[in-house]
Amino acid sequence: MKANKFFLALSMICVLGISSSCDILNGDSIRENFAKENTNPTDVMTPEPSYMLTACQLAFQVYDYLYWFYNQSLYTKWSQMGSTGAYGEGSFGVGTAVHWQNNYITMLNYRNDMDNFIATQDHPEMKAYSAMCGVLAVYGAIYSSDINGDIQYSEASMYKYGGSLTPGYDRVEDLYDMLVEDIDRYIAIFQDDTQVIIGKQDLIYGGDVTKWAKMANTLKLKIAARLYLNNPEKAKQLVTSVANSGVGYIDSMEDAFIFHKADSSTGGDDAYQTGNGLAGYLSNASNNVLNFMKAAKDPRIRFFYNKNSFNSKIVQCFIDEGRYEDLPGFVKDNIERDAQGNFVKWTGDGEPWVRYQGIPIVFRDSDEYKPLVGEYFDYAQRYTVTVGKSTKGYSIYSAFNEEMVRGRVDFTLPTVPEGPVKQDTEDVPWWGMYLGAGETNLYLAEFAQLGLALPKSAESYYNRGVELSVKEWDYIAGKNKIPYYGTTYDYDPNEVSIELKDGEIATMLETPAVKFTGNNAEKMEKIYLQQLMNFSMMPNDQFVTARRSGYPKIGSSLLPFVKFKEIELTAIPRRFEFATPLITDIMHDIRLQNLQDQGFTPGTAQSGMGFATTTVLNTERLWQDKNAPQWGSAKN
Repeated sequence: MKANKFFLALSMICVLGISSSCDILNGDSIRENFAKENTNPTDVMTPEPSYMLTACQLAFQVYDYLYWFYNQSLYTKWSQMGSTGAYGEGSFGVGTAVHWQNNYITMLNYRNDMDNFIATQDHPEMKAYSAMCGVLAVYGAIYSSDINGDIQYSEASMYKYGGSLTPGYDRVEDLYDMLVEDIDRYIAIFQDDTQVIIGKQDLIYGGDVTKWAKMANTLKLKIAARLYLNNPEKAKQLVTSVANSGVGYIDSMEDAFIFHKADSSTGGDDAYQTGNGLAGYLSNASNNVLNFMKAAKDPRIRFFYNKNSFNSKIVQCFIDEGRYEDLPGFVKDNIERDAQGNFVKWTGDGEPWVRYQGIPIVFRDSDEYKPLVGEYFDYAQRYTVTVGKSTKGYSIYSAFNEEMVRGRVDFTLPTVPEGPVKQDTEDVPWWGMYLGAGETNLYLAEFAQLGLALPKSAESYYNRGVELSVKEWDYIAGKNKIPYYGTTYDYDPNEVSIELKDGEIATMLETPAVKFTGNNAEKMEKIYLQQLMNFSMMPNDQFVTARRSGYPKIGSSLLPFVKFKEIELTAIPRRFEFATPLITDIMHDIRLQNLQDQGFTPGTAQSGMGFATTTVLNTERLWQDKNAPQWGSAKN
């Protein structure tokens, strides 16, 4: 209505002859001449790269809600790095919806739009913005190819600039070359001192191109690790170039790709990762994994997993109610009682270690399963207690820490029935780890132990990798304000807070489970196991590491993989199913041909279901997985 009044008044001015230029007030001329008057000066009509960079980074998402909802529990089940309860014949199937991790396409959209602006508006000094978004596209493309194998990259997202509406697929081995070429191009741009950067528009490194160059260079190590089994020489060349590059690589927490999108949010979930709850969808901890971490005195167990509910006051409540025999065996094994049978103190490893308990990896119909039903799988009845008019149930096992995944999680301290209510309901904008110095050094340790001549020894890289991994995850846990970090909530006098304590890393590095001793095979196992631990909150990387290494290993004295008598290793999937393309899909022929080129049998149902057996998902492998050992069958 205001605009109509404006143009009506303007017309009256013309009629009265007040303006000598009113003959141009028609059609496009009106819009052109009065665009400035009708435009809010704070609106950006032609987005330029600095603004597009911020939008690109806000859109960057690898581990979103659907990923945790669908993929994570399958990844950890197949690799036995987590447990979703007792295994069974049908438990390895793939559901109708699997998240394919194609966020890199969004990154390419922004990169290509930036490149177009820079070229058409003649702003070569802005190329660094495009390079930053390009690095994120490389990161996402690596992850997408981990699931999909061949992906659309070189021809993707170019239709509005003269490209194809039906882009072809790049083979994985070619894709890795393309990604490395792009990385080198981006690094050259970051080293160009003519680039002009508005630091506040860069949410990751604040416009520090030196750190961007290090991050881009470090991505080559992720590629090399995936490339090694099929082209070891090229992989070694990549690692050598990174280790000796003047650009540097991520070797400190200050250089790590730790992403925190915002301090607060007025709407939406960008600052919190996701607003949707994940309780019940995340995997529970595996007993084998937690036992290994406890043997290693690994502080990260406290950052990755939740304490169970059985603090000393809950234990005493069960005793008071005559329910001592109902307590889990691992609780009874770790407490000292007085002559009257009351709780005195924790024994064994003490708090907080005794509060971390997983679920056994057992086959549902095996003889081993039946004795565990009451203790582990009937906990809803066994671990419920009533005092007065109040009834509460308690969890005996540890699950993945949801507050390390997203920022909107309410925590209620376990207290006895009719006890106080203690809660933490603060919404904490999420902090996430994407590429850290711990990961970097553990890759370098791997290749040094494989015999590659690098500036430092495998042991040096390994020890630094473990140390930095622990420090980085402690930092992330503190920023996410996870339960028990820096507080015991003043309820249980025997409670211990979970933040990293002085001397813990040195103690960990001296445990037999971690200390870099033994023959070559034993050292390689320790390197891979530390990679797996570091990736506990990065399940895609953890899954890829387990898939390519064959660890956890059957028969290991450190972290064993369980070989079921009732199901073959070849029945455990190594990839997701690919559905038969819809006939109405404009990409139908291209998609179908690509599945054939990769040697995959597509599902018979267009919904995504319909695979004949999970064996197909084990034997028909992605290119990067073709020479990898079978589950639990490490070659070292």
